Amino acid sequence: MSAVRKIPATVVTGFLGAGKTTLIRHLLEQANGRRIALVINEFGDLGMDREILLGCGVQGCDDDDTSIVELANGCICCTVADEFLPTMEKLVLGANPPDAIVIETSGLALPKPLVKAFQWPEIRSRVTVDGVVTVVDAHAVAAGRFADDPDAVQAQRDADAALDHDNPLEEVFEDQLACADMVILNKADLMDEAGMDVLEQSLRARLRPGVKLVPAAFGKVDPAVLLGLDAAAEDDLDVRPSHHDGDDDHDHDDFDTLVVEFGPVDDLDAFEARLHAAIAGHDILRVKGFLDVPGKAARHLVQAVGPRIDRWYDRPWTAADNRRSHLVVIGLHGLDKAAVAEAIRSGLDVPAA
Repeated sequence: MSAVRKIPATVVTGFLGAGKTTLIRHLLEQANGRRIALVINEFGDLGMDREILLGCGVQGCDDDDTSIVELANGCICCTVADEFLPTMEKLVLGANPPDAIVIETSGLALPKPLVKAFQWPEIRSRVTVDGVVTVVDAHAVAAGRFADDPDAVQAQRDADAALDHDNPLEEVFEDQLACADMVILNKADLMDEAGMDVLEQSLRARLRPGVKLVPAAFGKVDPAVLLGLDAAAEDDLDVRPSHHDGDDDHDHDDFDTLVVEFGPVDDLDAFEARLHAAIAGHDILRVKGFLDVPGKAARHLVQAVGPRIDRWYDRPWTAADNRRSHLVVIGLHGLDKAAVAEAIRSGLDVPAA
């Protein structure tokens, strides 16, 4: 009797705003008839990445629970037994299992506990981790946001009192690199050749031998490069070190998240200026969401990473949508949620609950 073919699963990890959802959207556009199941994990109260993917207009990227499954009740690395394993069993034991599975972790997730879950007997015989793909915001990393150089870290701390503590983002970033089989240097279009060379040399010193570095712009990576790594990552966890090795559990008390809802936005430029001020004034890490623009049939998508804000119209509002403006905001622990909400909503109507 021939062995049952294991379904390859690709874990896509990476820090907040690195471009994971954009990468997956491009993957769907180039699927060429392959059935790819998506498991999406959100940190926060609003499933924004799922909404972005549902608005992509790609055939097969629809509201089918065997196509897109959202785990929004906490970080996927903290809810493995309660949510992730039942979801995987549903996908692989169904009558028509997918050809491949892509798992997008939240920007705060540690990939190693998730990969370890593939050792559980319930799924080990049916699924293998084809590879862990870490998406890096090349421009941000090159600017030193996650510098390992102690002198550079000290200089940052001297310049900014808010950094006078252990930075939890460093450990998240390093764990995501240490677990990777491939690192996507996204937003390479914002870098020059010399800057990319320096960044690649810096990252290679932190990666296991054989880990591929792939530059990309707008998440455009050929599926033939991204899939089919055959890493079987669940079988070599010992060579994927983590700051949390030996810990029974971890939490995300270092981060705060909130959802800000408000009414229509008539002046997009004025809103962007307010959002810039809120991000700078409260050290906000990540913003993503939609705006209701009067007279426009489509939602206005907003994505912000640090001070960099991108926005565009993605898909028409539907009758099933609750048409209102709403943003997910993520910052470090101690974020003044009331002040952030007030800064963003300034001059706008707040919808009734």
